[in-house]
Amino acid sequence: MANWNEILNEIQASGSTHDIVRRKYLAKLHELTGRNIIIYYSGWLQKPGLPGTELNDADKNGFMNAIHGLDKSKGLDLLLHTPGGETAATESLVDYLRSMFGSNIRAIVPQLALSAGTMIACACNQVIMGKHSSLGPIDPQFHGVPAHGVVEEFLRAHKEIRADQSKAAVWQPIIAKYQPTLVGECEKAIAWSNEMVREWLLSGMLNGEENAEQVADNIIAELADHALTKSHARHISYSKAKEIGLKVSLLEDEPNLQEAVLSVHHSCIHTLSGTGAYKIIENHLGVAYIQIARQVVVQQ
Repeated sequence: MANWNEILNEIQASGSTHDIVRRKYLAKLHELTGRNIIIYYSGWLQKPGLPGTELNDADKNGFMNAIHGLDKSKGLDLLLHTPGGETAATESLVDYLRSMFGSNIRAIVPQLALSAGTMIACACNQVIMGKHSSLGPIDPQFHGVPAHGVVEEFLRAHKEIRADQSKAAVWQPIIAKYQPTLVGECEKAIAWSNEMVREWLLSGMLNGEENAEQVADNIIAELADHALTKSHARHISYSKAKEIGLKVSLLEDEPNLQEAVLSVHHSCIHTLSGTGAYKIIENHLGVAYIQIARQVVVQQ
């Protein structure tokens, strides 16, 4: 494995040609696995607050570009590094990936695949994580506010006011902030997210497994229950993901794969840190859809 400094030196020695170095390591990863490789990398950590770093419908164009011409029979290894994003866009993307590769998709998480990124990982037949990698809760958000939190707060207000009418004066200004139908929309968003991931689990990584429905319910309870996860920002480690029932394997158990994956990861992070790129969707052949501030670069 080329470490962080070695890759940075290589980029600098190549005249800051981040694409050349990144694609070299993508090709090496493909040579090792014999599978199709697509990276989906967001620069939300390098460019905080920049619109578009989240998963959205525009990403479908990047995946269409990267998948075109690939031998679908070789399956797909999807390297994920994302804070998550829109539920509808996530559902559409998973449907598209499955229409192309069936259930022969492995999610590889070199560092972080949170929220909708975790939902995509749940739709794959296996998740590969390092000891440093994290998934995250899948509870839906409304403008940064947990949908579960809105429902919990409303139910708590109802319970306390029924028990003591004097509490109404305390809760009135809090409940007044809710827009009409907000609670109902939150409940629907929670149900949509849970049902979607449960179906992906049963038709993917848990297909044919004993007690699959029970395991799927346990996974959903652990990932989607805001009362358990406490925060949407909470990180879920490899050991926790395995404990709750996800099919995960440890990157460190395969040293050659670890070296190849982390070399790609470091190359991607250097690209996001050293250039204007804030999202990269690219395959092992160098076919890329790179979003740069106010422009999109499509390379064939």
